[in-house]
Amino acid sequence: MNQRMRHRRPHFPNGFGMNAPRPANALAGAILGALLLAGCTVGPKYNKPSAPIPANYKESPANFPDQQVWKVADSQQAMLRGKWWEIFNDAELNALEDQLDASNQTIAQAYQNYMAARALVQQARSQYFPTVTASPSATRSRVAANVGGANSSSSSSGSGTSSGSSSPGATNLFSLPGDVSWEPDLWGRVRNTVNQARYAAQVSAADLANVRLSQQSSLAQLLFQVRGQDALQKLFNDTVIADRKTVDYAQAQYETGVGDKISLAEAQTALQSAEAAAIAVGLTRAQFEHAIAVLIGKTPSELSVPIKILDSIPPPVPIGVPSHLLERRPDVAAAERTMAEANAQVGIAYAAYYPNVTLNASGGFESNSFTSWLAWPSRFWSIGASLSETIFDAGLRRAQVRQFVALYNADVAGYRQTVLTAFQQVEDFLAAERILSQQTDKQKEAVASAQEFFDLEYDRYQTGIDPYIDVLTAQNTLLGDQQSLVNLQTQRMTSEVQLIVALGGGWDDTQLPTPAQVSVKDASTGTGTGSTVQPK
Repeated sequence: MNQRMRHRRPHFPNGFGMNAPRPANALAGAILGALLLAGCTVGPKYNKPSAPIPANYKESPANFPDQQVWKVADSQQAMLRGKWWEIFNDAELNALEDQLDASNQTIAQAYQNYMAARALVQQARSQYFPTVTASPSATRSRVAANVGGANSSSSSSGSGTSSGSSSPGATNLFSLPGDVSWEPDLWGRVRNTVNQARYAAQVSAADLANVRLSQQSSLAQLLFQVRGQDALQKLFNDTVIADRKTVDYAQAQYETGVGDKISLAEAQTALQSAEAAAIAVGLTRAQFEHAIAVLIGKTPSELSVPIKILDSIPPPVPIGVPSHLLERRPDVAAAERTMAEANAQVGIAYAAYYPNVTLNASGGFESNSFTSWLAWPSRFWSIGASLSETIFDAGLRRAQVRQFVALYNADVAGYRQTVLTAFQQVEDFLAAERILSQQTDKQKEAVASAQEFFDLEYDRYQTGIDPYIDVLTAQNTLLGDQQSLVNLQTQRMTSEVQLIVALGGGWDDTQLPTPAQVSVKDASTGTGTGSTVQPK
């Protein structure tokens, strides 16, 4: 705008003038009208879609009353809360889980993603308020003498020096302008934008909870795998000790002429195979141990897991009723909040059909002299409003609405698929608990029978009735059954961890921060942590 126009008194034709509304009153009226319209919000109202929920679990213990070996806690018992791993009564597991929550870098990364999502809420909320800018300036300029009008201006001044100038032909301009611009949220575009950011932050919070649960589950499974490897190590070590005694016996038999060379060779082969297997266990255990170290934020050289043989029985787990599952899984909560986010995006697309109103005001001080810069006569101001509306866009807005409606429908399908997958996982691990418990009991019987078979064959070998090859067959059968039993016991422990995680661990949707909580700024960081998700 031309600087001189800002000082010119407005002309009011047709009798308007002193009786015309004052600019401040006109602005107040425009703001009031905008606020009255600001209650309008276009777009669909969000309603949580339905999802398939069975009345009972197919693998519920009530459906298998004859299988007493399978133990799951009564559905009416309190659900797991908080530190779900404490159900295993393992002090070392508890200590490692505490370290994981404090130092795991995957959890830290997910937390920072959540904090970034909360910062986006603050960015969206800033659109509720006017934008205020100021651009003070001081300039000194001189017009060239050969420019038209320059000489006449100098002549008319009598001295060739402009007001406020300290040298011929030069002028000063001191300016302190301020501008205010505000676009009222007439159709809910900003409200839907804020809601979208809030729902996205809730999705991020649910993702954080899901990542934390996944990392906690991995740690527990790895520790039980280490314990299983320790059990295998003891098994092979005991086998090596027994095989050495057998080799010594076969050596003595051969040297005295009672036994033959082939029996000695077979005994030596069995010993060497057992020694090789015992060594191989160390590699797998080391890899599991290294993975645990990384999970708790340490280098592998900083952690040594004490040797402890896996000998515990999985504790009963409260499974609850199927309808509770949707409230206890963070991935289901994330999928549901994703739908709400997509619904808000549809509202933003609908708002594009309506006109935008922008209110502008500017004012400040301007003078050729520094001494009169901030004087009252140096003031200037302007006030106004503008409206913009798209007349023709060749179907762009309609296509955008269709796009976001389709994305919302896709998220609905994704939510229902997430629910179906959640029920599948629970049923899978309930079935695993039922079947593995039966299989473990049968495997224990097989081990007992194989032990009896070996003892009988070894006695027959020592009395010279059977050759050593029969002992070797019995020994291999026993070792194979013992390995299978250890592997089943390990699998049962890890499967129970997976069942607990499939049930949501100790999480429920009351731990999900509300839209109001994700909007709160944290005084220490300026991004906010809320009361439900804290940095570790």
